[in-house]
Formats: sequence, structure tokens, C-alpha cells
Amino acid sequence: MSNSSAKKVAFAAFIGTTIEWYDFYIYALASVLIFGQLFFPADNELIKILGTFAAFAVGFLSRPLGALLFGHIGDRLGRKKSLIMTLLLMGFATTCVGLLPSYQSAGIIAPILLILLRILQGIAVGGEWGGAVLLANEHAPKGLKNFFSSFAQWGSPAGNILALLVFSYIIRLPNDLLINSGYWRIPFLVSFILLIIGIIARITLTESPVFTQSCQKQQNLKKESAPILEVFKHAFPLLILAIGANVLSFSGIFSNTLMIGYTTIAMGIEKSIIVDALFWVALVHFIVQPFIAYFSERVSASRFLIGSAIFAMVSVFLVFPIIQQGTKISFIIGISLNVICYSGFYGVIAGYLSRVFPVRIRYTGLSMSYQGCAAIFGSLIPMIGGYIIYKYHALWYPLALFYCCLALISIICIYLLSRYHYYNE
Repeated sequence: MSNSSAKKVAFAAFIGTTIEWYDFYIYALASVLIFGQLFFPADNELIKILGTFAAFAVGFLSRPLGALLFGHIGDRLGRKKSLIMTLLLMGFATTCVGLLPSYQSAGIIAPILLILLRILQGIAVGGEWGGAVLLANEHAPKGLKNFFSSFAQWGSPAGNILALLVFSYIIRLPNDLLINSGYWRIPFLVSFILLIIGIIARITLTESPVFTQSCQKQQNLKKESAPILEVFKHAFPLLILAIGANVLSFSGIFSNTLMIGYTTIAMGIEKSIIVDALFWVALVHFIVQPFIAYFSERVSASRFLIGSAIFAMVSVFLVFPIIQQGTKISFIIGISLNVICYSGFYGVIAGYLSRVFPVRIRYTGLSMSYQGCAAIFGSLIPMIGGYIIYKYHALWYPLALFYCCLALISIICIYLLSRYHYYNE
């Protein structure tokens, strides 16, 4: 595989994941900033807080289903076919969110439909991540696997930037225009246009050469009825450790969703201020991640990941004293400090875990590890974090200690995982 072809695939993976994460992040932002007013009773603050975070969390709970479904397709029919399907599903679900009625006009049916569409989003992301990472990784030249895999991860801050750009505008609108006139629907309806761009980018891709070679080797061998059975039979310890290794990947919820909740609920900061600050934080993440991923190729990936996680733990105790100043600049500096440490971990973990499972079950194993972690920790982090904010308000130590516990789980699992054999087909 030539470097030019590898770059084309990496760029397409970046475009596709940018669009999918845009869809995912606009829901995350709307769940904190808008959906409480639209889809839940307005007379109970606790129900509004827990309801919006719960609606956000169900997308994580449905991700393993997407990993199972599209992992099977990706391991049996090809990475490319699976990725086109996930993008179509995500675009459909997100566009439909922009067409939903409110709780005031439709009653209980409104939050039910919202949750159902959130589940479809979760299924789409559940199949997207593993395929995008693998397509970039399996096309990458030797010695640059982590770097090329990070292009799929790069779509996360890029999608976040797009989402924050849109919300920085609509959040400033008068409440009557935003809610009653339906301007909140704009970010979701824009997803349909982005969907067309993403499909064009992915149709032009070639299938993974590693996958093609693996299929040829397996032609005369008996296959299990489903890749997931092989994962559970032959790679279950790896799956459990990979789930644990991924935990810190979901601390992005901490720096986005929970930070919005903490600053607006506990500190009383205007929503527009923290949204503006998070835009610049996302830009910092977008700029530094590829450089950190490239640098990581010079050292052991496991040592790099453990070091990044330790720095992230330390940084969180600097974040809160800085943001307590209550200015946009303090939010940008404080949260960026943590995000720089986190971005190193997030950019490298994908390429690292891509080598854990053999090719014939790699899509399923990689996807199930990441999305299994999403179902357990991705759903619990916003719920536990939301409760901590409600319980302790401006007292930040409980949130910081919660973050450290997440990082420690990843450190332990990466250390144990590094002692296992890697598949380098």
C-alpha cells in the first residue's frame, strides 16, 4: 500500500468520523442546553437534569449492539460496506431528531421518540469507530500505524468544533426564537447535507488489503457462525482488558458535557460563555492531537498511554482552581490543560488496540471493546457526574477524584494488556 493511498484512506476516515461525531456532539450539547426545556416536564429541576443526562446516556448503552451488528458485517463482508451503512444510519437518526415535536405539544411521546433516535445514533457510532480506525490502520505503512489510526480519532475534535460553532450562534437567540420558533432544529437538519458529503468520500475508498488477504487465507477453513463467538471463545481476556483500557477515552464527556453542567449549574455561568470557551478548547484538541500521535511512534505505545493518563490525572487538580476564576479565558486555559493530556491518550489508544485482536475478528473485537466500555462507563459517567454536580454543586474535589478513578482503571488495564501477545498481520 502506497503512502498516497494510505493518506487518502486516512483523510476519508477523518471526514466520515467528523460527520458522525458532529451528529453525536450536537445531541450532547442540546441535551444539556436545550432538551430539558423541550422534552421533559419543566416543573421539576432534578427530573430535568437526570432526564437529559439519561437521554444522553442511552446512546452509549446501545453502542454494543452497533458493534455486534456492524462488527459482523465488517469482519465478514468488509470494512467499507459497514462504514457506509453506519454513516447512513447516523445521518437518518440525527435528521429525524430535528423533526421531533416537543413535550408541550406531544406529551410523553416526545421523549420516547427522542430516546429511540438516540439509540439509533448509538448503534451507528457503535459500528463506525472500529471500522474507521481499522481502515486507516490496515492501510497505514509500517511504523506509522498509531499516527494513521489517529486520523479516525481526529474526527472527534473536528466534529466537536463544528457542533460548537453552530451552537455558539443559536444559543444566543432569544428563547422564543430558539424554542418556540424551532431554531434549535437547524443543527440537526444540517446533518443531512453533511451525510451526502460523507457518503461520497467513503464510496471512493478501496477495501482494506489486510482484510482481503485474511479472507483469502480463511477460504478453506471452517468459520464460526459469528465473529463474536470467536471473540468470546478465544479472546475474552483481551476483550475485558481492552474495555478497561478504553475508560479514559470517555473522559471527553468530562471536559464537555459535565463541564457545561458544572459551570452552568454549580457556578451559574451563562451558557454562551462556556460554549464559546469549549470551542477554543476543541480547537486546541484538534491542533495538538496529530502531533502527539506522531511523536508517540518513537516510544512504546503502552508506556506513552500510561504516561498520558498519569498527566491527565495530575492536570485535573489544576483545572478546577483555574476555572474558579469564572472567566472565558480561565475556562479555555484550565480545560485545555486537561484536554492536551487527554488528547495524547485518545489519539493513540485506537492504534494500540487495533493490534490486540487477529484480523478475522478484529472489527468485532475492537468495536466490542470500545463500545462495551461506552455502554458501561460512557453511560455511567454523565449520570454519576450529573449526580455529583447536583449533590456537591461548586465543591470540585468529588468530580476530580471521580476523573482520577477513571484514569486509574485505564492505566491498570493497559499495563496488563501490554503483557499479552499482539497480532501484527
